[in-house]
Amino acid sequence: MATTADFRNGLVIEFNNDLYTIVQFQHVKPGKGPAFVRTKLKNIRTGRVIDNTFTAGVKINVTRVERRPYQYLYKDEDYYYFMHSETFEQVHVPEHMIEQHEFLKEGQNVEIVVHADTENILSVELPPFVVLEVTYTEPGLKGDTATNAMKPATVETGATVMVPLFINTGDKIKIDTRDGSYVERVKI
Repeated sequence: MATTADFRNGLVIEFNNDLYTIVQFQHVKPGKGPAFVRTKLKNIRTGRVIDNTFTAGVKINVTRVERRPYQYLYKDEDYYYFMHSETFEQVHVPEHMIEQHEFLKEGQNVEIVVHADTENILSVELPPFVVLEVTYTEPGLKGDTATNAMKPATVETGATVMVPLFINTGDKIKIDTRDGSYVERVKI
């Protein structure tokens, strides 16, 4: 058991019979009344973010989770298959447990979040940025750069990303996996 004094960003707690990670917290001591802690909690299973206020000093259940390195192997009709980078053990994960699965490329390294007590897989997290090749996009027109115009581009995993007009088929681009946005063109 822990208390609100043990709160830190990234801590996983049991709340309302589900697992939540603390995204943000703020300890508030008003001039009148008891102190409290305002938090933003993200549900590990659904990804939904909620606001909650805890009375200062209240007891909470802290859950131990581990982040393990895995490599993406392949996908079949129902599951994505991963291999542990050190033990070479293979696991399969359903699509709904992977955030931004459309940017997953064979051979890519990911982190799988595992409940330490039950060994249940909670989620699969991609690295914050991935480099993918553009397989198709309409050609840009020369001199058409007066505004920050964007056009759709399909990358090698099949995902569609909005890119600037100067990006062409065959270019490698860096993509932010948290929101699926274009970051920069990569020269390799």
